[in-house]
Amino acid sequence: MLLATRDHDKAARDEYESVLMHAGLASEDLVHLRVEAGPLPRLYLEDYSGVFLGGSPFNISDAVKSDLQLRVEGDIRNVVDHIVDADFPFLGMCYGIGTVTAHLGGTVDRTYAEGLGAIEVTLTPEAADDAMMDGLPPRFHAFVGHKEACNGAPPGATVLGTGVACPVQMYRYGANVYVTQFHPELDIESLAQRMQIYRNAGYFHPDDFDILIEMARTSGVAEHPHRLLRNFVTRYARD
Repeated sequence: MLLATRDHDKAARDEYESVLMHAGLASEDLVHLRVEAGPLPRLYLEDYSGVFLGGSPFNISDAVKSDLQLRVEGDIRNVVDHIVDADFPFLGMCYGIGTVTAHLGGTVDRTYAEGLGAIEVTLTPEAADDAMMDGLPPRFHAFVGHKEACNGAPPGATVLGTGVACPVQMYRYGANVYVTQFHPELDIESLAQRMQIYRNAGYFHPDDFDILIEMARTSGVAEHPHRLLRNFVTRYARD
């Protein structure tokens, strides 16, 4: 299941298609629930092999929140509470790291925000024996763009990936709950589509669009971040 919170039809569809492609799934294998479209129905985790949580236009640390954002946060929080308590297979991307960090009592703020672009992720020694890291080199590039981040790993988390401008890029909690600050679902074309949609959302200066696209094309981001999605499916998918 992919839980989505993007209140833009094309952005939501593009995210779903990106996860499908890079996870190696067919559409009938991935349920797409758009939480912003209406209150979540009651979910039974045993009906699913695992849960993805996509990115979001919302921020945990927003000082002012709309009624929609508050409702979405409440619905997502209820699901994440059950997921973390059950140690259920979960991969949260960008918005997911803030949601899980808040659940675990960590701090989510604007200290380690990163502008849109490519960064180098360095795996920690703790990542060496984690099956989710199969096929990943010790260092790889991935796309980021976020206004907030966890200010240090929350209690009990095992940091798996670090960065320079934003120290916590990936962590595991328990055995099966994973979160990334970077976007493992994004390739260059999907990044360009998302940039066009969010051109005036404050992630970058609109006049820098063409410059950033060219930088993305020469950034060295390849298939490595996508392996997390495929490894998640390989590890947890069941018939």
